[in-house]
Amino acid sequence: MRISKIRIKNFRGYKGASEVEIGNLTTIVGKNDIGKSSVLEALDIFFNKKNAIVKIDKDDVNKDCLSEGDLITEIAVIFDELPASIVIDSSNETSLENEFLLNSEERLEIIKRYNNGGSEKVYIKANHPSNTNCNDLLLRTQKQLQTMIGESDIECENRTVNATMRNAIWEHYSESLELAEIEIDVTKGDTKSIYEKLEGYLPLYTLFQSDRKNSDGDSEVQDPLNKAVDQILADEEIQRSLERVAENVERKLKEVADLTVDKLSEMNPEVAESLNPIIPPSGSLKWKDVFKKVSISGDEDIPINKRGSGVKRLILLNFFRAEAERRQNDKSIPSIVYAIEEPETSQHTFHQKILIRALLALSQADNTQVLLTTHSPIIVKELNFENLRLIVFEDGGKVVKSVESGQLPYPSLNEVNFSAFNEITEEYHNELYGYIESEGHFDSFRTGRQTMEYIRERRNGTTVSEQKILTEYVRHQIHHPENTRNSRFTELHLESSIRTMRSYIENEM
Repeated sequence: MRISKIRIKNFRGYKGASEVEIGNLTTIVGKNDIGKSSVLEALDIFFNKKNAIVKIDKDDVNKDCLSEGDLITEIAVIFDELPASIVIDSSNETSLENEFLLNSEERLEIIKRYNNGGSEKVYIKANHPSNTNCNDLLLRTQKQLQTMIGESDIECENRTVNATMRNAIWEHYSESLELAEIEIDVTKGDTKSIYEKLEGYLPLYTLFQSDRKNSDGDSEVQDPLNKAVDQILADEEIQRSLERVAENVERKLKEVADLTVDKLSEMNPEVAESLNPIIPPSGSLKWKDVFKKVSISGDEDIPINKRGSGVKRLILLNFFRAEAERRQNDKSIPSIVYAIEEPETSQHTFHQKILIRALLALSQADNTQVLLTTHSPIIVKELNFENLRLIVFEDGGKVVKSVESGQLPYPSLNEVNFSAFNEITEEYHNELYGYIESEGHFDSFRTGRQTMEYIRERRNGTTVSEQKILTEYVRHQIHHPENTRNSRFTELHLESSIRTMRSYIENEM
């Protein structure tokens, strides 16, 4: 099962419903405090509930909605690549399609709503029968389904399997199902147990936050293996083995204690009778202390917490990946979503390239998705347009847009920043100029445009007056700041030149 889309409403900075298309690797970009982390944390709340890193509370309600009396936060996730069969009644197989649990796009859409940051109510939006004779079959008990089949004389091959009975009833009314997209409340009646089983098919969602501690005092960074010891010792088979060890030790200790008391009684029976050897139960033994010296060290036995911040974070990130994979395997969950905030944090540019390439490769693995947020142009340069989502503030609310190849035919953070924030930079001007020139279009671009005088300095110290279009004028000044014989271009000149080149690329190239 794979996330194909998420929708957030009345959550922090998101007032109206904002949708985000999700692929195998999706990277969210935008200004600081625009709501990138909120998307990842909303998913953490959706999937991990009470175990989420950040718990939902009343402060997560959008302030504008709050002032209007709207306290309902909505987080919805739409899934595709659905399992061919599922088990939601006992051990009997059925399918989401047969149970009419898919929306009009034939996807599974689960909606969670929270009243004033409180507990969740869960709904499945589905193209479901609305005929009153068969619109609530998922709420019906086995006995009620048997009664319906008997009273309407419906042919059914097996009256002990709920899924078979529901299918028979729906087939009986197949000419008048009156399908309509509705929200099915799966927190009441028998649908609650059905949804609990359906949850087992959802992906495992794991979040690695950008502000996750990586100081010397952080136990995970200080030694990831210390956390691993806790998890290993919690294993039932390991616990049974340790209990056997403890029982053997207890037996041996009792033999020694009994023998000691016997020998003491030969010398002083009165003192011996007052002694009662106490051996702590095996369950109270602190096995973790036995392994407290476990560690991962590098060259010359330098511990992790003494390495540079970038190395510490890189190790912690991969410990996070290993731990997520272990949890996935332990719980037999078929798919996994890695959500990582700002993977570039504390990383050298070379490491950033290696890291994003590794995450791209990871996203190509079966049943694996990767969600990122980033401010790094190096990471963006390694991606395709299809991997990018841009959050902007538009028409009074936040909108998440796909990034398309409108001008430059490759991902460019300069272009993203210009489109989103009207950010005017010399770097973007150089990028556009270089692209037009490299494609052999500059003579065509120059033709017919108004020129202005530019005083060029020769190497011998003399000067020459030349006529340059605005784009050339700006370009020469960017590359020859030592030439002060011309009036410096203004911010308006720079913006005008950028917009002219963008228009030319879009319409003429």
